[in-house]
Amino acid sequence: MKHLRPALLAVLSLAYPLLVYSGLGRFEPRWMALPLVGMAVIRAVATRERVWLVTAAGALVLAGASMLGNHALPLKLYPVLVNAMLLSVFATSLVYPPSVIERLARLREPELPPSGVAYTRKVTQVWCGFFVLNGGIALATAVWGSDAAWALYNGLISYGLMGLLFAGEWLVRRRVRAGHAHG
Repeated sequence: MKHLRPALLAVLSLAYPLLVYSGLGRFEPRWMALPLVGMAVIRAVATRERVWLVTAAGALVLAGASMLGNHALPLKLYPVLVNAMLLSVFATSLVYPPSVIERLARLREPELPPSGVAYTRKVTQVWCGFFVLNGGIALATAVWGSDAAWALYNGLISYGLMGLLFAGEWLVRRRVRAGHAHG
């Protein structure tokens, strides 16, 4: 069961925009808040990390606001919350190194050279920019977009953009490493 919680959380998180979109036409927003409550509880039980506990608390606040007011907007703000939390983690790691990307890189290459540290810092900055942009678009689609536009962006396009950033960084990293190997 311990390994099932993170997998369930990942599936719920990925499917969340589509669940909300498909449910809003059938159920009142207060009932659509239940999946968000479920995700918050699973996240709180699955981790003891402060950032994810804060995210779970934020999700509960959004779900509570949706339940009390019977409004969909708090439900649609969950992707904004996630981007804000990820931005805070990545930005904080720039102020208090090592950066998030450096930590991940050191899992594969413990003796990361100074050029690798500098590169991972730049990649962390790029991810911060991504979270600002992605969170801003998530906010705009929640506030001004239709439910369909919100679900399309937050349930598909944002994941595609994240994949493109991962792939682009992988390609750049290969070139950077090849340049250092030859230089």
